[in-house]
Amino acid sequence: MVSIHTKRLTICPLTESDTDFIFELYNTAGFKRFVGDKQLHSTQDARHYLTKNLMSMYETAGMGLFRIALQGDDTPIGICGLIKRDSLDDIDLGYGYLPAFEGQGYAFEAAEAMMALAREEMALRRLVAITDSANARCISLLTRLGFSFEKNQEPLPNGGYLALYGIAL
Repeated sequence: MVSIHTKRLTICPLTESDTDFIFELYNTAGFKRFVGDKQLHSTQDARHYLTKNLMSMYETAGMGLFRIALQGDDTPIGICGLIKRDSLDDIDLGYGYLPAFEGQGYAFEAAEAMMALAREEMALRRLVAITDSANARCISLLTRLGFSFEKNQEPLPNGGYLALYGIAL
């Protein structure tokens, strides 16, 4: 995949040079709470996770979580992309951002670009997204993007549910 440029962002594949960024992102409180603790205790753990889990998704065209960076100075601010999960029938839109860049419309901008890729380049007819039923920010973003609540997928160990949202493209 080549880079996608939006008004303010560059969306491109992650590389090993993103190890420090992945370590920082995956260790934020919000990421651990709503996405999961991947047990990245060192940059070596982050590099291993990046190469074995994240970058390996790129083997399927259009799939994977991509690096979201500010166009002006290439500062990495988050990840967004399309994921084929064994537990879901449809392709999942996933994302996560550093706290300093939340609430500024970047997640919406990147998600719209990934949805356009799914529709126009991959000819997907539907996307889903899963989130903790307590993740109000994520639910608000999904609603703004046009996703609708479909069902509670499964109970979560810390209470609440993993909620499934969907959209026809």
